[in-house]
Amino acid sequence: MKEYQPNVKIPCVYMRGGTSKAVFFHAEDLPQDEAERDKVILSAFGSPDRRQIDGMGGANTSTSKCAVISPSSRPDADVDYDFGQVDVNAPIVGKTMNCGNISSAVGPYAIDEGMVKAVEPMTEVRIFNKNTQKIIVEQVPVKDGKAVTEGDFAIDGVPGTGAKVTLKFIHPQGAASGKLLPTGHVKDTIEVEGKTYEYSFVDSANPVIFVHPEDFGVTGTEIPAAFNALPNCKEICRILEIIRGTGAITLGFAKDLEDARINSQTLPKIAFVRKPVAYTAGSGKAIQADQIDLVGRLFSVNMKMIDAYMGTGAICTITAANTPGTIVNEIVCGNEPNKPVTHLRIGHPWGIMDAYADLQENPDGTHNLLSGNLDRTARRIMEGYVYVRK
Repeated sequence: MKEYQPNVKIPCVYMRGGTSKAVFFHAEDLPQDEAERDKVILSAFGSPDRRQIDGMGGANTSTSKCAVISPSSRPDADVDYDFGQVDVNAPIVGKTMNCGNISSAVGPYAIDEGMVKAVEPMTEVRIFNKNTQKIIVEQVPVKDGKAVTEGDFAIDGVPGTGAKVTLKFIHPQGAASGKLLPTGHVKDTIEVEGKTYEYSFVDSANPVIFVHPEDFGVTGTEIPAAFNALPNCKEICRILEIIRGTGAITLGFAKDLEDARINSQTLPKIAFVRKPVAYTAGSGKAIQADQIDLVGRLFSVNMKMIDAYMGTGAICTITAANTPGTIVNEIVCGNEPNKPVTHLRIGHPWGIMDAYADLQENPDGTHNLLSGNLDRTARRIMEGYVYVRK
């Protein structure tokens, strides 16, 4: 009779950051070999399986994420942070991108785990994101040596209120490509099956390709359920994937469109953006045109429109708003392309997301983005052990 081998248990913390959730690990508790680490993470999440029924995954991209944290040896950082987008349907842990929402939970996690000394009433945590090689500075309210979670700050897409944490993405431009504009142009066109599509490809915090929804026969105000119910949804997504895949080739993440579809689903992202218009959010909340500066819809892995808006996507969007000539800049600034955009209100499927920017004016009247900023909430949900298969 074969000897029974018990499951291996690994310490972890389950945290919500913004509108996402992730399993947090200490780097020292995971295998150092990357391939072995991926196997452990996939087992912990129950991937690949569309329900992730045998693991911690929540069966969608917003809840199938992990963060690996360790003390940093860098003089400009307190902790190092590795983000992983755990694919639901494939045995892949995407590592080319960062998640802005999950970034908001890194500071509270580091404080509560004793990696960063708690200083009342506000502790500043300097985070080095290893995926993008960028610094994020997070301001976390603390009391009695722990991160505060209760407060009166609300974000659309999360029930109730919490303590506000502020994230500053320092010099976020060129996170994946080393360049603000991966193609070298503020706008490009691509012909797909006889039709020409205009897009702006901007790389800041994460690279995003911005397109006009009307080019695809949609309003850009659809929530995911309504978009998925469109009779031509699959055809729209097929064209979007061709454009997105072309961007992956430009970044050097894929050798061709098929390679991009299979092996570079995490980056780049693609987004619908349009001028402000009234619509009803998935929460039932009525969004008025004068409450927002643009309407945005972001797509994630396997070309799924997400229910809210990615934090890094918001940083990229406000960067694009401050880049004269991009599609986003034309929507937000109109006939004043050099107008500084320090606060951007993005209408997303579940409500409104605010992004902020610290800017430096250049001699030619344009503005350089010193940091892109977000206000989020975060909360520790569970701590203990996850059991992974031997």
